Amino acid sequence: MSTHARPLAVRLAAASDDELTALFRARGIKPDAPWQDFFDAAEALLEPASIERALVALPLADAAALLHAAEGHGQATPHLTALALQDPSGLVPVPVAEQVAGRRLPDVAEEQPQHAASVHDPAPIAERAFTTASRVADMLLVAREAPLGLLATGTLAAGEKKRLAEAGIEQNADDLRTIAEDAGLLSTSDRRVQVTTEADAWLGLPFADRWSRLAAAFRRALPDGVRDGAGWLPPSSWPHAYPWDPSWPDREAGLRRRAHLLGLTAADGAEPDWAAPLRRGDIVDTASLEQLVPAEVDRVFLQNDLTAIAPGPLQPALEVRLRGMAERDSAQSSSYRFTAESIDRALVEGETEASVLGFLTALSLTGLPQPLSYLVGQTAQRHGLVRVWASETGTVVTSSDPHLVQAIGIDRGLRPLGLTAEDGMLVSRVSAETVYWAMVDARYPATLVDDTGNAVSMRRTPPVAQTTAAVPSYASLIARLRARQGPDADAAWLDRELEAAVRAKALLIVDVGMPDGSTRELVLEATGLGGGRLRGLDRGANVERTLPVRSIRAVRLADLPTPD
Repeated sequence: MSTHARPLAVRLAAASDDELTALFRARGIKPDAPWQDFFDAAEALLEPASIERALVALPLADAAALLHAAEGHGQATPHLTALALQDPSGLVPVPVAEQVAGRRLPDVAEEQPQHAASVHDPAPIAERAFTTASRVADMLLVAREAPLGLLATGTLAAGEKKRLAEAGIEQNADDLRTIAEDAGLLSTSDRRVQVTTEADAWLGLPFADRWSRLAAAFRRALPDGVRDGAGWLPPSSWPHAYPWDPSWPDREAGLRRRAHLLGLTAADGAEPDWAAPLRRGDIVDTASLEQLVPAEVDRVFLQNDLTAIAPGPLQPALEVRLRGMAERDSAQSSSYRFTAESIDRALVEGETEASVLGFLTALSLTGLPQPLSYLVGQTAQRHGLVRVWASETGTVVTSSDPHLVQAIGIDRGLRPLGLTAEDGMLVSRVSAETVYWAMVDARYPATLVDDTGNAVSMRRTPPVAQTTAAVPSYASLIARLRARQGPDADAAWLDRELEAAVRAKALLIVDVGMPDGSTRELVLEATGLGGGRLRGLDRGANVERTLPVRSIRAVRLADLPTPD
């Protein structure tokens, strides 16, 4: 048992609950740690693995201060003291000093690194920022149709990258996902990436507001080592931010890529005007950025070949709704194509024939072409041909076309639903939503209705609530440690030393207080502890002795070798 744990245990016992909570959280302690008292806690915090986890998380300034203190030259640093890597007097516990020994810091120039100069031609950077916001929107629309799957490594699976490539996201998919997650637009759980309830509102924002939220979220997500107040340090200093973290080079490269995608830095490290307020920690100012991006339009040309052509970037809210009822020809174009499937998808998600026609009429610069009006009407008429609803006994499927009901009943692809014919209807024990989506996938014109017969708007993958990382509670752990906290720390520590010596059958030098006030030193091989007494073999007299623990003044390990 480490003798270095005792002073730390005393410090922990004297700390407040808030201080302990902050320490345990910073050191990554599990709330269900099997500690019984503060001595257990101190020993665990001084284990090499625990110290290593703390060291790799130290930013450059703290790492330098700890290295200096371990060499006997430093002063107490509040952050290092709060992490239990240093005591209030500035001394570094021996186990920590041993872990620090031999470590090096990067050769960083003494002078303060300067922030990047302004770019000479900001137009390409503004275009990249505009494209990134658009690609994030594309990713949200893809994830809204079906969640994105992740590999065990945390990156997007190949199949998902193929889906995204079809939507125009051929590069930087994982960085775009991280940007969206930082902004609370995507949420990952069980290796599934889903849109959040915040996504729809963001999709309806104009470019400047979209970008502002993404850029501000990027700043909030920056690790402490690269932060400067509410802003960030010069990117030239980022490679050295966490000198003892082997994963930092990859993390830092990801930060640089995302800053580049968001138009916060140029390829040569220069800084556009709109990045400066963010870097300083001020509010976002997009005035200079908006001057360099194309103006958004609010009208399209509807054509007889069932296409729509926008004369420029369509306003986001209009584009999102239009893409709900039309397919975009390519990610780089402002051309959209209407099909029966795309109109049917809009009807599934809550549009009606009247709402589709009304929206297209208001959007069009050329009126509503007759072929498009006919397509919408025919699709809407067919869409409600099969009706699905939940009854008290299960799910009911009906249609005004009895031949269609018969076709559904014998469809082999729908056999897992267990559909049975009953009075001209089909009945299933499977939930109404499952039956409905099975019908949609089988390309039947199904509509889900409620008990009053009104159509129910459905989305296959409903958005999830925006979640934040759960903050662990250490209340029960701290309460357990407090409950075992006795009034006499010296006696408690002595008991632990003796228990550990008995388990190890260690050879001890025991200082025993005698009745006359003198102290006698005995060399014992500890064999038992109980009833307030220590039993052991006196190696000097070769006899068994039983000593009252209350008479033992001090204990230390003997350097004498134990017999074979």
